[in-house]
Amino acid sequence: MKLPALLVASTLALPLADVGAQSFPPERIKQGAEVFAAHCAPCHGERMSDPGLFNLREFPKDQQTRFINSVTNGKNQMPPWRGQLKPEEIEALWTYVATGEKTP
Repeated sequence: MKLPALLVASTLALPLADVGAQSFPPERIKQGAEVFAAHCAPCHGERMSDPGLFNLREFPKDQQTRFINSVTNGKNQMPPWRGQLKPEEIEALWTYVATGEKTP
C-alpha cells in the first residue's frame, strides 16, 4: 500500500515537461510550417516576429491551451480561425510555433 502513495507523491513533485524537451513528429512540424506560411505569415511575418504584432517566437512554450484558444477564437486584432482551420491544423501550428520554427 505504501508503493502507490509513493508513486503519486513522486509524480506530483515532478515539474511539468518543457516543450523543448518534447519530441514532435517531423511531419507535424512540417504541416504546421505549411499552415503558418499560408495563413499566419501575412500578418505575423515569415519568421514569426513581425514588429507590429505579437512576436510568436516569444510565445510561452507552456501555454498551448492559450495559443489554441487564441487561434480558434481570435484575440484582439486577430480573427478567429475556427471553421477555416481544422483542429489538427491548429495543433500542427502550435507544434511549429512551440519548436521555434525548426522544420525537419
